[in-house]
Amino acid sequence: MPEGHVIHRLARTLNADFRSGPLAVSSPQGRFASEAVLVDGSSLTLAEAFGKHLFIHFDAADPRHVIYIHLGLIGSLRFEPAADVWGQIRLRLDNGTTAANLRGPQFCTLITEEDYQAKVAKVGQDPLRTDADPDSLWDRVHASRRSIGAQLMDQGLFAGVGNIYRAEALFRQELSPFIPGTQLDRAEFDAVWEDLVELMDYGVQHGRIDTVRPAHTPEAMGREPRKDDHGGEVYVYRRAGQPCHVCGTEIQEKVMQGRNLFWCPTCQG
Repeated sequence: MPEGHVIHRLARTLNADFRSGPLAVSSPQGRFASEAVLVDGSSLTLAEAFGKHLFIHFDAADPRHVIYIHLGLIGSLRFEPAADVWGQIRLRLDNGTTAANLRGPQFCTLITEEDYQAKVAKVGQDPLRTDADPDSLWDRVHASRRSIGAQLMDQGLFAGVGNIYRAEALFRQELSPFIPGTQLDRAEFDAVWEDLVELMDYGVQHGRIDTVRPAHTPEAMGREPRKDDHGGEVYVYRRAGQPCHVCGTEIQEKVMQGRNLFWCPTCQG
């Protein structure tokens, strides 16, 4: 499932390239056809991301004028030449030269402004949003006996943070993923939050997740670059059984919150 920086990059491109005038909105696959008709020919006023949720606002007269998208595990939103139509396209936004083609999402629905407000109210604090409130998040995290590793995967707390950012931020701050929130101090929480802001913003700017510091890059260490479908240089994510870049200890793996957790038992002991 894409992490939050991917959704913010999509919103940024939609705002930059699809707000110049009316859009042709369609559903070549047909599953969103009746909804697409209601916003077809209207203009996109704002695309915004809250965690892993994407909202696209239109100036359509119909009360349902917000398209809500959640990509889920296999969904994708690709920007392709308008003449390039292939695959099962649930939603297509065409500005005349480029099309935003949505395929395989978990959710693609047309909602009202009230529905939008209700959905946003359930989303946690997003490190990539300037209106995020880490103070209120700290109160909830510190009041819980759940481990910080589990809480970081809770989208009602840390919106947009996925398995990679969870593992990497905890490693970089030398925190065990098994520490209960009640035992976390404010300085540790602030360090994790600030690291998430920095790492995820880098992901938005560069389109990839890189978390290693300069001293641990392949060039600095004289090692081979990481080869993985997710790309980017990381410390522990999907490196189980390999030596830690910092201390040499074998990286460990176990399931937490239904996802594979990776950590170094020495650096994060």
